[in-house]
This record gives sequence, structure tokens and C-alpha cells, in this order.
Amino acid sequence: MTIGRRTWRPSGVGVLCWLAVAPSVGWVLVRSIGLDRGPLVQALAFTPYVTIGSLVPLVLALALRRRAPAVVAALTTLALVVLVAPRALPAPQPKAAGPTLRVLTANLLAGAADPATVVELVRARQVDLLLVQEFTPAVEAELNRLGLDSLLVHRQLNPVVGTPGSGLYARHPLSDGGIRQLRGAWGFTQAYATVGVPGAPPVRVESAHPAAPYAVDQVESWRADLAAQPAATPDGPLSILAGDFNATLDHGPLRTLLDTGYVDAAASVGAGLTGTWGPYDGDLIPPVVIDHVLVDRRIAVRDVTVHPLPGSDHRMVLAELRLPAAGNR
Repeated sequence: MTIGRRTWRPSGVGVLCWLAVAPSVGWVLVRSIGLDRGPLVQALAFTPYVTIGSLVPLVLALALRRRAPAVVAALTTLALVVLVAPRALPAPQPKAAGPTLRVLTANLLAGAADPATVVELVRARQVDLLLVQEFTPAVEAELNRLGLDSLLVHRQLNPVVGTPGSGLYARHPLSDGGIRQLRGAWGFTQAYATVGVPGAPPVRVESAHPAAPYAVDQVESWRADLAAQPAATPDGPLSILAGDFNATLDHGPLRTLLDTGYVDAAASVGAGLTGTWGPYDGDLIPPVVIDHVLVDRRIAVRDVTVHPLPGSDHRMVLAELRLPAAGNR
């Protein structure tokens, strides 16, 4: 008696499960390998939301009792959690014994943001260092009228009509300051200087503002501007780089910058998933984290908070830092 072989054919339900799992698997590969290209650049900014969404195919596969898709879906969700969850978990801090430095960064949306809100926060939280992007002559005048010039008397400013302007205000003296012109298509500038905080080593600070990857033809400018950001110097002077990076921790170029010796302040204290850009000017966009305070790994982060800024599509990021003591870099 001859017994014919049975040919295995996937069921419609099985195919449905695999189709549901495939996008999350692809996302993990793109994020892990660092394929920040074309439209994937914008998409990667929403990786935390994809992490939550990856539970849907897992639940579907379990409900339909499809073991193989369920296992792959579970591993995919686990991989995404491993990539994203550390931003919500406090990390050990270095034993810095120097003075406190409060750093505030704000994108002023070509001067449309409310200057009073900025000055009020500087005054209430005793901010020592204010870094601004999209800084215009009009907003400079209004900040001064509201008293910022008496709160933070030292400055390195480049007000420009539109979006290229940059500024740096400080409570403590600044030296070796200047304005750096990025080569990206947007022509953003970045104010920088070295701040002398009594009781601490000198700290180089810069107001970061790489180009935005708002369209596919802008991605190369975005990559070039991020690559042009000043690297940390673990064996040299302390450095702080803060501003609107137009990149999240799911973007490879920003992670490459961190690898030079920086720490994302918000992520290091478990606040790395608090949105800083998106729906704040009325657009229906889920909040993402593109404004950062990057600090030298020898600097301790005590707290990071995010604050509304009426008139801007960004929120302000305030980091309270503890610097090493003088002579202990």
C-alpha cells in the first residue's frame, strides 16, 4: 500500500500572524543595525511607540495559538524593550563633588516662543546656563527687557532673523567663545564658549542645532550636521552639548556622538522618554525626544525636567548637574 506524502501549506491564520509580526522584526533589525536612511530616519523617532505596538502581534499569535509566530513576536518585543527601557531607568552616577550647574535649553521657534516663560523659569529655578536655538534679534531684545541680562550677565550670542540664530547665556564668566556655522542646508549656527564655574574645572558648552530630517532630501544634511558636533574629550576638558538635536536615541548618528564620552542627562535619571517635540504647537504628532542635554561622563546628573514653552513646538529641558571638583577632572 502506497501512502502519499502530505504537502504542508500554511493556513490563512498562520500567514496573518506572520504578516503581523514582520513589521516589528524589520524595525528591530533597522534600529539595531543603524539603517538611518531615507524615510526610515523619521520613522525611527517613534521607536518607543512601536515597542508598545509590538504587543499586538504577540497577543494575536497567542490568541490564535500559533506557536512559532508567538515566539518570534515575544523575542521582538523583548529586543525593543531592551533598546528602549533603559531610558526610563536611573543609572549610577559618577562621584562628582564639585558645584551644582543648572542647564536649560530652549528652541524658540524663530523667535515665536514666549520670552517671559523662559525668563520666569530661569529666575525660579536659578538657572546657571541657558542655551537657545532659533534665536532672533527681536527675542533677544525682549529677553533683555524682561531682565534676563541681569540674571545671566555673561553671553555669547548670534541673533539671526529666522531659524539659524543661536545663543548662550551664563551666570558665570565665559571665555574662548565663538559661533560655529554648520554646513547643512539649513545654515544653523551654534554658539559655544568655556564657562568658568568657581570650584570646578572649566567646562566647554555649545548650543547644538543640527539640521532637521523633515524630508528625504534633507537626511544627508542631518547626518553631516550631527557628525560635525564636537566630540566629548574623556581625557581632556569637560564638555556639555545641549539643544535641539533633531534626533532621538534611536538614531545611529546621535548614539555615535554619545559613544565619544557623553551621557544623555535625561536618560541617565530615568526621564528619557518624556517628549520634547511634537504636538505642542497644534500638530497631531506623538511627542518624541529630540531635545537633549549631553554631558561628559564625569559629570553627575541629579535631575532632569521638561517644561512647556508657549509659542514653540518644543518644550524646554532643564538639567541639574553636579560638576567634578576643581583638580578632579
